Amino acid sequence: MRRRHLPLLAALACPIVVQSARAQSWPTRPIRIVVVFPPGGSSDIVARVLAEALSTRMNARVVVDNRPGAGGTLGALHVAQQPADGTTLLLSNTAPITSSPPIYPNAGYNPVTGFTHIAYIGATPLVVVANRNLVPATDLQGLIAWVKAQRTPPGYGSSGAGSVAHIAGTLFEQQTGAALTHVPYRGSSPMQADLLGGNIPMAFDTLPQNVEHIREGRLRAFAVTARAREPMAPDVPTVGEAGLPDLLVENWLGLSGPAGLPPAIVERLNAETNAAMQTDAVRQRLVEHGIAHRPMTPAEFQGFVAKDVQEIGGLVKSLGITAQ
Repeated sequence: MRRRHLPLLAALACPIVVQSARAQSWPTRPIRIVVVFPPGGSSDIVARVLAEALSTRMNARVVVDNRPGAGGTLGALHVAQQPADGTTLLLSNTAPITSSPPIYPNAGYNPVTGFTHIAYIGATPLVVVANRNLVPATDLQGLIAWVKAQRTPPGYGSSGAGSVAHIAGTLFEQQTGAALTHVPYRGSSPMQADLLGGNIPMAFDTLPQNVEHIREGRLRAFAVTARAREPMAPDVPTVGEAGLPDLLVENWLGLSGPAGLPPAIVERLNAETNAAMQTDAVRQRLVEHGIAHRPMTPAEFQGFVAKDVQEIGGLVKSLGITAQ
């Protein structure tokens, strides 16, 4: 009787053996990590740190492919349409996964089921900043008063329509009654160039890429959109300290792939990403960019994404944010 069951047991075990072998031999080709913003922003920086670490750990070539546009949905759609073989991945974040889909209803993908969400990397807060030569205010309440005193709503820059910065700007208007004009860019880098050049007076942007300009006096920071002060900018108050306690927004980052990625490849990518994030070299570089890694299993990250899509997507709709 036992011998009769052996072929059946062997047949049942075959898929597990095949999956394991496939994961061990994978990758046999270079891996692309698609970034939905231009080079220079937080997503791009994190993707390059991760690509370097995974290249070393997996003895494979891992490259970054920047595909900006339409609030990050163009790059995300590109990944969603690729074969589920583990060679094309997405540096997922708040914009293409949670905030942009409601704004671009014809984006062509479902942010939850259209991807395999592999590993959570971390999150970074935003900072409210202004060009010192254009805005005389020295604190957040002074900035609010200055905005309200202008004859026409001043422009504020963001990394794109539907970005977390766009959400922050809309919340700022709602919570203060101060009218602003949204000026979307194709990423943080071109926006910051216009901010420093005096083409726009203020912006909502991720903190890390603004720290140097804040320290050197080119920009004035009014508040970070976090509950606690950030070690990289300890002199910048939180929005709670500055009088807007509900202006709490962050840009999370993760690693995702097309729907249907083989479980063994997902598990290996999750393990390699989490292990890379725990190394001193990678951890230090993430801390420099205001990101504290929190490991999640693929199932935990999938649940995180589903919850964020529901909450942030609902917020985008309730605020009436459009692709403007």
